[in-house]
Amino acid sequence: MLPQFERICVIDFEFIADPGQRPKPICLVSYEINSGELNKIWLEGKDPLTLRPPYPMNQTDLYIAYYSSAEWGCYLSLNWPLPDNVIDLYPEFRVLTNGRPGISKGLLGACHLFGVDAISESEKEVARTRIMQGPPYTDKEKEEILTYCASDVLETADLFKKMLPYLDIPRALIRGQYMETIAIMEYNGIPIDTETLQRLKANWTPIQEKLILEIDKDYGVYEGTTFKTLKFEQYLSNNGISWPRTEKGNLELKDETFKDMAVLHPQLQGLRDLRYILGQFRLSELPLGHDNRNRCLLSPFATKTGRNAPSTSKFIFGPAVWLRSLIKPEKGKVLAYIDYSQQEFFIAAVLSSDAGMQEAYNSGDPYLAFAKQAGAVPKEATKETHKAARDCFKQCVLGVQYGMGKESLALRIGKSPAYASELLHHHRRVYKQYWAWCDHVLNSTLLFKRITTCYGWQYHVIGQDKKEARTIINFPSQATGAEILRVACIMLVEHGIKIIAPIHDAILIECDEEEAEKTITEAQKIMGDASEIVLGPGNRIRTETDIIKYPDRYSDPIRGADTWAKIMAILEGIEAEKTGNQDIPVGIPQ
Repeated sequence: MLPQFERICVIDFEFIADPGQRPKPICLVSYEINSGELNKIWLEGKDPLTLRPPYPMNQTDLYIAYYSSAEWGCYLSLNWPLPDNVIDLYPEFRVLTNGRPGISKGLLGACHLFGVDAISESEKEVARTRIMQGPPYTDKEKEEILTYCASDVLETADLFKKMLPYLDIPRALIRGQYMETIAIMEYNGIPIDTETLQRLKANWTPIQEKLILEIDKDYGVYEGTTFKTLKFEQYLSNNGISWPRTEKGNLELKDETFKDMAVLHPQLQGLRDLRYILGQFRLSELPLGHDNRNRCLLSPFATKTGRNAPSTSKFIFGPAVWLRSLIKPEKGKVLAYIDYSQQEFFIAAVLSSDAGMQEAYNSGDPYLAFAKQAGAVPKEATKETHKAARDCFKQCVLGVQYGMGKESLALRIGKSPAYASELLHHHRRVYKQYWAWCDHVLNSTLLFKRITTCYGWQYHVIGQDKKEARTIINFPSQATGAEILRVACIMLVEHGIKIIAPIHDAILIECDEEEAEKTITEAQKIMGDASEIVLGPGNRIRTETDIIKYPDRYSDPIRGADTWAKIMAILEGIEAEKTGNQDIPVGIPQ
C-alpha cells in the first residue's frame, strides 16, 4: 500500500475546544496501517513540554485523518512539528461526492457510503459531551474516552483502505497540506479591540435604540423599532432605485438582497447594517480567546467550489461590515489585508483563452476597458470622466460571472431590461471566445456529469436547470480561485509568513512593525507566484494591499466606515450621559 511511504499512520485527538480558545488535547490514538501497531496516549494533566509524538516524524511517513485541521491544531498546542505528508479524507470525500444530494459530509456519512462499520451518532455524542465537560476524569472515563477515540481511528483506517482506489494522491497531498495551514490560521486568530467590544456590549440596547433614530433619519422607514415595507417602497421610489421582488410581487427583503443592492447603491449600506444589527446579529456570538483573538472553524472545502465557509456570526469577517473595525493590531504589530484584484475576471480570461478579456485585465481597469472595447466610451475615457458608464459595464461583468440575466442586471444597474440586454449583447460580441468556452464547459459538464479544476476539485451534476447551468458556468473561475488561494496559503506558511485569516480571495497577515515592508512585499510576490503556478507561466493576478498599523484599526471606507463612526459617536454620547461629562461630544459626525 503506497510503497513510497515507509509508514502510514492514522491519528485522532480528543480535545476541549472552548469558543475562541486554542484546543486543549485530552488524548491521542494512532494506528500504523502496515504494522497494525495501535497506540493510546492520555495527554490531559501532563506537562506539554514533556510530551512527544508516539511515532516517528519522518519525511517518508504519511499521516491520515478525517477533518485533520483539528489534529494539527492539537499539534500546535503541544508545540509538535507538523507532518510533511498528509491525506485528509474529508476533502477527498468531498471531491468524490460534491454536488450529490443527501450525503453527510462527516466521518459517519463517509463510512456509511463506503460500507465501513462505525459507532452511532448517539454514541459519539455521549462521548463528546463528557469530553467537553472537562477534567477531572475517572480512570474508567479515561479508558472509555480512549476506546472511543480508537474507534474513530480504526474507522478512519478502514475508510482510507476503501477510498484508496479513488484517491488522486499528488493532489490529495496538496489538500492535506492546506488543512495544516487552516489549523495554523485558526491557531493564530485575529486580534480584536476587546476594550471597545466590551463597551459596545455594555451599551448595546441603547445603542440600537439610538441607531434607529440616527440612521433611519436618512431613510424614514421605521416606526419605533419596526421596519415598514410601505415606507421603504416609498424611499426606493423617491430615490429612483429599482428593487428585486418575489414571485408574488413583494419587495425581496432578505439580507443577501440588501447586501447586493448596497454594492450598487452605497447609500443603502447604513440601512442594511441597521437591519442586520436589529435582526439576527448578537455581539456575544463573536468567540474570543483569552489572548483577545477571534477564533472559529474556518470550514475549508465547505462550498461547491471548494472555498472556505466560516460561520457568518462567529467569524469577524462574517457579520456586518462595520464590525470589522474591531480588528486592531497589537502594539508593535502590523496587519496587511492582501486581496487578489479582479481575480475571477482574469481566471475566466485565461481559462477561455479570450485575448480581449486578457487585454482588458492587463489595462489595469477591466471594466472601463470593456466599455472602450464595446465602443460605449471614447478611448481617452477615464474612471472619473465616465464613472456612470464604467459602473454599468462593471455590473455587467460581475453579473455575467454569476450567470445573471437581463432582468436581474437591470435591477442591479437601475436601468431598463432593454438597456441591460444591450450590455449583455456587448459582452457576447466583444468576448466571443469566452462565450464559446462557456458553451463548451456547460455541454461537456452535462455530458460527463462532472466538472473538475486542474488541481482535481470536482463538482458532480445530477440534473439540469437554469440554476445548475449558472453553477456550472461559474464553477471554473470560482473553484480555480479557491485553488490559487490554497496554494498561496501553503507557500506563505512555507516562507514563514504569519497568516491569520483567509477571506474569499484575500488573506490577512500579521508581522512585526520593523519587518512589515519586507514581509508584505514578499507576501504579495508569493500570492502572484501562486496564481502563476495554477494558471500557467505569465498568467499573474495583481494584488491590492490595505496596511493597518498600530494604533489604527481595520476600516472599509466604502461599506463600513460610516456606520462604525455613527455607532462610536452614539456610544460616546451614551457614556457621556452616564458620567455626566459634558466635554465628551454627543451626536453623529457629519
